Amino acid sequence: MEMFQFTKAADVAAAVQAASRAGTAQQGAQVRFIAGGTTLLDLMKLNVERPTQVVDINRLGLDKVERLPDGRLKIGALVRNSDLAHDAMVTADYAVLSQALLSGASAQLRNMATTGGNLLQRTRCLYFRNDAMACNKREPGSGCSAIAGDNRSLAILGTSKDCIATNPSDMNVALTALEAVIQIQGVKGERMVPIGSFFLVPGSTPQKENVLEPGDLITAVILPAPRKGSKQVYLKLRDRASYEFALASAAIVAEVTGGKISFVRVAMGGVGTKPWRSLEAEKALHGAPLDAKSFRHAAEVALHGAQPQSQNGFKVELAKRCVVHALTMATKTA
Repeated sequence: MEMFQFTKAADVAAAVQAASRAGTAQQGAQVRFIAGGTTLLDLMKLNVERPTQVVDINRLGLDKVERLPDGRLKIGALVRNSDLAHDAMVTADYAVLSQALLSGASAQLRNMATTGGNLLQRTRCLYFRNDAMACNKREPGSGCSAIAGDNRSLAILGTSKDCIATNPSDMNVALTALEAVIQIQGVKGERMVPIGSFFLVPGSTPQKENVLEPGDLITAVILPAPRKGSKQVYLKLRDRASYEFALASAAIVAEVTGGKISFVRVAMGGVGTKPWRSLEAEKALHGAPLDAKSFRHAAEVALHGAQPQSQNGFKVELAKRCVVHALTMATKTA
């Protein structure tokens, strides 16, 4: 770990100002916000993250879950994962989010990790986390060791010749199925970004994982007003029953009318370079009967174009079965 300057921000404006001022005052300055620190501190110890300034944002008051007048739910960026998973409004109206959060990490980590931090969780690719290995995400232009290396747990959707790292978050998959909107405060003011536009596929610039600009601070996540007739499921398949990242996961939000699917959202984790929503699968499912043939067809569509590597070809079939099973659970009638 290298030396860095540590400051505490009293409010959102001060945090944004501190980050933007440090970034412009010193060429090559790297500023990071810290809340729970469950990812950042690990990466700093590994010399993967080397910030010159760390800004503590724990005193900003962004730790509330509140219902907005129009029925939407506003989740502050500093709401801890454990509090969010057990919030009464979340468990009642956004069950897929609660399920996803409770399937990730350990209780101790969930007590520290925040909503904003989870959105920015970095990949668990072992080459990214080892500064002795080539990694375009960590050091652009150095190469991708994973492509010819240990890639069993890595992505099969949204990959490029420069990066096949997987987005590791469970929460992000659920938020994608819920069509969340990210509230961001930056030097140019506040903006709202749909989660589908927030994350970026690697392409030729794998070091850029999202649309945040220097000084930008995530302040909240906004969920649409709940769909009272929907059933929601998060299904996670992994090597171990707990404290393990997904090999494949599926978040489903579905409504059934007259024995057919009238509304559905399909998002996948463990297989994409970002939380992977399948608009094609949703289109295939709309109006479809509740049977294995329809679900399997949707799964085939969802994984169309997958590009497995030398060790993770099994993920194609695993992800298809995950989607089928999650759809079965989400549309099962009492």
